[in-house]
Amino acid sequence: MVTFESDYNNGAHPEVLRRLMETNTSPSASYGFDEWSEAARKKIREACQCPEADIFFLVGGTQANATVIDAMLPSYGAVVAVETGHINVHESGAVEANGHKVIALPSHEGKMLASDLRDYLERFHADPTWEHMAFPGMVYVTFPTELGTIYQAREIEEIHAVCQKFDIPLFIDGARLGYGLAATTCDLDLPWLAHHCDAFYIGGTKVGALCGEAVVFPRKNAPRGFFTMVKRHGALLAKSRLTGVQFDTLFTDGLYLKIARHAIDMAMKMRQIFADASLEVKDSPTNQQFVVLTNDQMQKLTQEILFETWEPLDGNRTLCRFVTSWATTDADLQALSNALKSTP
Repeated sequence: MVTFESDYNNGAHPEVLRRLMETNTSPSASYGFDEWSEAARKKIREACQCPEADIFFLVGGTQANATVIDAMLPSYGAVVAVETGHINVHESGAVEANGHKVIALPSHEGKMLASDLRDYLERFHADPTWEHMAFPGMVYVTFPTELGTIYQAREIEEIHAVCQKFDIPLFIDGARLGYGLAATTCDLDLPWLAHHCDAFYIGGTKVGALCGEAVVFPRKNAPRGFFTMVKRHGALLAKSRLTGVQFDTLFTDGLYLKIARHAIDMAMKMRQIFADASLEVKDSPTNQQFVVLTNDQMQKLTQEILFETWEPLDGNRTLCRFVTSWATTDADLQALSNALKSTP
């Protein structure tokens, strides 16, 4: 069975596995103080052009989101996201479990508009009863978005400016960061991103690692006690070498972006396969491709291909998601093409 269900349903990139095996018998310090974590931090700082950045390696995306938000918000604070944002839809209430409300703004193809954010914050502060409300203490966006779209530099710059005006931090969820940076329509790079937010993370789980996310506070601005907060959230690895070796490898010789570019190339080939089959494909320059299938087409295709049903559009059509990764091959795409040809 060929699978396009997600970008983390395979193991790790072969080079990552090779380095893990190569270093397996070497003893190391723990809890992030091992030599590979230190090497990875140095390479990430260089890649971000942020020599003073605080960098922490956490086990996964949910833990990264919940920990960063909990650490950066006061106890009475809420986080502002769009209604389709990952923390609002697919985090099983992890943010709310820490006592922080998620305030959902309208989603525009997965994106937040700076004008919506500004209007909301102005209304909030103009309300004489604002002290009775959850205080909007930070802003959360994903890059790329859950719908496979990406923010242009101007859009993030405008959101960041609103955050600065209201003195609240901007946090960027980068679980699929590599795929956003590698998209042909992307007009920003890692250093630019690092200088236009207050915290972000570099996703490893979805971009070639077995597990792990690198949380970056670009201006040595990690909240006080963040290490303790990581442990409190169950996101700290005792065998930190696992994430250290992986990120050291991913940031050696540009492997991180090479993995992302391969997945993008495969996704664009996939997009053409869907177009050749006269299927409606949503606009996405990333490794996530969204295609409209009739329910009959969907049921027949699932007999040969694994993918994710995203949302029903009406009684007969469903929006489905197909995702590429480091492991996607031309043979996989050919199998998809053949399956579509036999699915009228």
